[in-house]
Amino acid sequence: MSSKRMFSIISLVVVLGMILTACGKTAAPTTAAPSLPAGEHQTAPVAPSAPLAAKDIVVAGVVFQDDQFMKSMVQGFEDAGEALGVKQVIVGNSSNDQAKETELINTYISQGVNGIAIAPLSPTVSIEALKQANDQGVAVALTNSGGFTDVGFVTGGYMSDNTANGAQVGEAAVQYIKDMGLTGTIKVGIIDYDAQKPEESTLRYGGFEDALKKAGVAYEVVAHQSAPLQDAALIATADMLTANPGIQILFACNEGGTIGAAQAVKQAGLTGKVAVFGYDGSDQITSMIIGGDLQAAIAQDPYGQGVAAMTDLVNFLMGKPGKSVGKLTIAPGILLSATDKAAVNKWRVDNGLKELAIP
Repeated sequence: MSSKRMFSIISLVVVLGMILTACGKTAAPTTAAPSLPAGEHQTAPVAPSAPLAAKDIVVAGVVFQDDQFMKSMVQGFEDAGEALGVKQVIVGNSSNDQAKETELINTYISQGVNGIAIAPLSPTVSIEALKQANDQGVAVALTNSGGFTDVGFVTGGYMSDNTANGAQVGEAAVQYIKDMGLTGTIKVGIIDYDAQKPEESTLRYGGFEDALKKAGVAYEVVAHQSAPLQDAALIATADMLTANPGIQILFACNEGGTIGAAQAVKQAGLTGKVAVFGYDGSDQITSMIIGGDLQAAIAQDPYGQGVAAMTDLVNFLMGKPGKSVGKLTIAPGILLSATDKAAVNKWRVDNGLKELAIP
């Protein structure tokens, strides 16, 4: 072979190597599972052909919106990755868009990431793309994963019991009704997020209503609107209060809805006349409880879920699968109420927030 021809071959190899590097192949190699018949998937997590060293592991952490809850979960992903010494934690946000979530998952597969920890949008739609990721050797861990039943393929999964949490808030509303001496048919308004995640949203307000029924409270849901984000919830609640001036209780099913509903009540000058009950714990929500604009809310633990899911994921990739493989673990909720503002302050301190002065 001539030296000129040899030089050409070497140059071609170098160029190909540069192209592969530019395409983002920065993760350690993944191992795809054996091919399966069309429509079938692996029923257990697909492990790398050999355990990976932490320093070689690249993982992605995916959430679906940019609120305090999801920011706390992302922090959990990143802190766990840093503590375990992984090479990189890539953060993605599907922005409440199912197509974008699928695109993100497929992008991470093509980039060769070793694993994905994700707060998925839907237990019925998201699961197909996640199973395909596992089939191709990209391990999967779930967070905020209510409604999932087929989870044998995950390295670990964490969720809140949406029905039980909703019921805890409902029980707080029952106690409020008793304490305030409210009688007759209680007029209730609900701000949900059915348009975003109906599988979760319906469980939350279903649990809330179950608690009212169980306590024998006569009530009527006079208004019910979907508004998952703060600004939309403020407008929806304001319209709801205008159209239904007799509302006594409002229940909002997520963080944005809760904050927006409480703001609308305050702006309408109805604080003390309309009691707002909500879902999720955050700096703003707990500030509203202590300040008297919000009666009670159920706090989840997004940070803890993020840490646990990422820890499960990385340990699996390092050849140390835990008891979490193929399971969903319930992360219990904590009721934060205006009836015990000292406990609300304790929750704030425990979650890295400043203690507030209690009026």
